[in-house]
Amino acid sequence: MASAVAQDSPGAPPPRTPGKPGKPGKPGRRTGATPRRLPYLLIAPAGLLMLGFIAYPMLSVFYYSLQNHNVTKPWRNGFAGLDNFRRILTDDPLFWDSLVFSGKWVVTEVTLQLALGLVLALLVNQTFMGRAAARALVFSPWAVSGVLTTTIWLLLYNPSTGVGRYLADAGIGEYGSSVLSDTGTVFWAAVLAELWRGVPFFAILILADLQSIPGDLYEAASVDGANRFRQFFHITLPHLRDAIILSTLLRAVWEFNNVDLLLTLTEGGPAGVTTTLPLYVAVTGFEAHDFGYATALTTVAFAILLFCSILYLRLSKFGGDHK
Repeated sequence: MASAVAQDSPGAPPPRTPGKPGKPGKPGRRTGATPRRLPYLLIAPAGLLMLGFIAYPMLSVFYYSLQNHNVTKPWRNGFAGLDNFRRILTDDPLFWDSLVFSGKWVVTEVTLQLALGLVLALLVNQTFMGRAAARALVFSPWAVSGVLTTTIWLLLYNPSTGVGRYLADAGIGEYGSSVLSDTGTVFWAAVLAELWRGVPFFAILILADLQSIPGDLYEAASVDGANRFRQFFHITLPHLRDAIILSTLLRAVWEFNNVDLLLTLTEGGPAGVTTTLPLYVAVTGFEAHDFGYATALTTVAFAILLFCSILYLRLSKFGGDHK
C-alpha cells in the first residue's frame, strides 16, 4: 500500500526498469538533425546549371580565340595561337576606331542619362496630383525593346514624314536631308534615341534610394537654416553615392555592349562612324563568318571591361565608409 502511494504521488522519481541499471548512457544522435552537406546538395543542381550556361561558353570563347575558324574557308581552320591577338593590336585599325567610338559612346550616354535621370527622380519624388501617372509615363520607355525603340526613332527621323519635314517647313534644315546619313549629326541622333530608353533606368534606381532617406534629416537641416541646394549636396547626394556608383557601372557595361539599337538604327554607318566594338564583333562573326577572330575580339573586350570595372570600383571606393 505504501509503495503504491509512493508510486502515484506527484514528484516521485519513475521506477527503474529491471535489468537496466541507472547508468547514464551516451546521448543518441538526433534523427531530425540536418546533415552538414545537405545545403550544398540542395544548391548543387543550380550550381551545375550555372556552370553549364556560364562557364562553358566563356571557356569556349577563350578556346576559339586561339583558333582560325572561318566557316567560309574551312581549309584554313586550325590552331592559331596568339596570331589573332597580334592582328588585333597591330594590324587592325578598325579595332582601334571602334574602341575609341565605344569609349565616346559610353561616356556621353552614361553622363547624360545620369544627369537627366537624377533630375527626373527628384521631380517625381515630390508630392503632386497625378504623381502615379507621371511616374508610369516616365518609366515606360525602359520597358521598350531596342528594336522597337529603333522603329519609333526611324519614323521620327524619316526625312519625308518625320520631324525633319516639319523643321524644313519652319525654315530649319533642308527637305529630304536625314540626320542618320550625315556623319556630323548621326552620333547625336543615336545618342538622343538611346537617351529616351536609358534615362528611366537611372530615374528608377535613384528614386528608390531617395525614398529611403529619412525626412528628419531635411527637417533638421531646414531648422539649421540650410537651403535646398545645401540640403541636396550635403544630404541627398551623399546618400545616393553608392546607388549612383552601382548604376553608372551597370549602365556603362550595358552601353558598351549595345548592339541592337545601333545595328538597327545606323548599321554602324555612315562610313563606319557609329561602329562600336561589340558591333564590330557581330559584323565580323555573323557577316564575315570569321568566328575565330570575332571571339578574339570578344576576349579583348572582356578584358577591357573587367579592368575598367575593377579600376572604377577601386577609385570610387564603392561600399566603403564615406560619411
